[in-house]
Amino acid sequence: MTGPKKLDLYITKKFMSTFFISLVLIIGIVIIFDISEKIDKFVSNNATLHQVIFDYYVNFVPYFINMFSPLFVFLTVIFFTSRLAANSEIIAILSCGISYKRLMRPYLVSAFFIALLSLALNLYVIPGANKQRLAFENQYVKSVQTTVRNVHYQIAPGEFVYVESFSPWNNTAYRMTIETIENNRIVSKLSSESAVWDSLSGSWKLKKYFIREFSEGLEDKVTIGETKDTVIALTKLDFYRNQQTVQTLPYGELQELIATQKMRGDSNVMYAQIEKHTRFALPFSAFILTIMGLALSSRKKRGGIGLNIGVGIALSFSYILFLRFSQMFVYTGLLPPFVALWVPNVLFAGIAAFLYKIAPK
Repeated sequence: MTGPKKLDLYITKKFMSTFFISLVLIIGIVIIFDISEKIDKFVSNNATLHQVIFDYYVNFVPYFINMFSPLFVFLTVIFFTSRLAANSEIIAILSCGISYKRLMRPYLVSAFFIALLSLALNLYVIPGANKQRLAFENQYVKSVQTTVRNVHYQIAPGEFVYVESFSPWNNTAYRMTIETIENNRIVSKLSSESAVWDSLSGSWKLKKYFIREFSEGLEDKVTIGETKDTVIALTKLDFYRNQQTVQTLPYGELQELIATQKMRGDSNVMYAQIEKHTRFALPFSAFILTIMGLALSSRKKRGGIGLNIGVGIALSFSYILFLRFSQMFVYTGLLPPFVALWVPNVLFAGIAAFLYKIAPK
């Protein structure tokens, strides 16, 4: 039992040390290129050095680690396993009576810790980091606010709101209409030329409003006025619920947002659903790519480790691209989010199973 325990420790140490060293090196290179690309915007928008470092890059690192963790894992396994094979260490290990299946145990244990790290980042660290990072980008890098148009929401059972356009510059909704429906019949309809969001009272200040209350008889009640304060289950933040916003929400708030947007019939719910399933699908890739990496690089080749690294980069990038491309199936409505986001894992799991089956031969 001593041999396998020492082997487990040896391989795990190689795996984790190579992973974190490659992580530091690649992140350093990416930050250098990112600075060279954005330094003009930092200077022109008067971003301080403290803001650039602590508001942007400190929060950029967890986001980058998580996005490219499949690449880091695959390259790590390919690199150090190819070195073991080139030094005939894999042959020596198998010659001692240790099976290929037993050899994989420390690899999977290491992959488990990396998957756990990725999951923890997704659920607890990255949402808060993304909030600061995206706020910095919107202020100092992009500095663009766009008008939202043609918004239809069900804000409560039987209560619907329509906004022709919402301007983030002055927090104003134009051509706002609120309809109340009971028993498949319109009970009341409120229309206003504009509605300004009041953050202090949490209400909308309607201007030039028109209220029509429908009766079952021939006479309807009509009310016209210049200004009116109204509180509804809609805030200005609901107009910013997009692909960026969901990246800043903790898991509990993300679940609540999905439930609210489903009730409202909000088409933006797909962004929240994609974010939810990506947070779990991405960490699982550590196991798949570890098995693939070991199967591809455990055999000694004449060409050295260069070919293995090239294959590793190609496969890991294809996984990341496929994961991003699968989101298009959600946008177009071809597949539900759960299926679309797990398709890459299922496909690459099949490839990993095939490679593992033929690797001992």
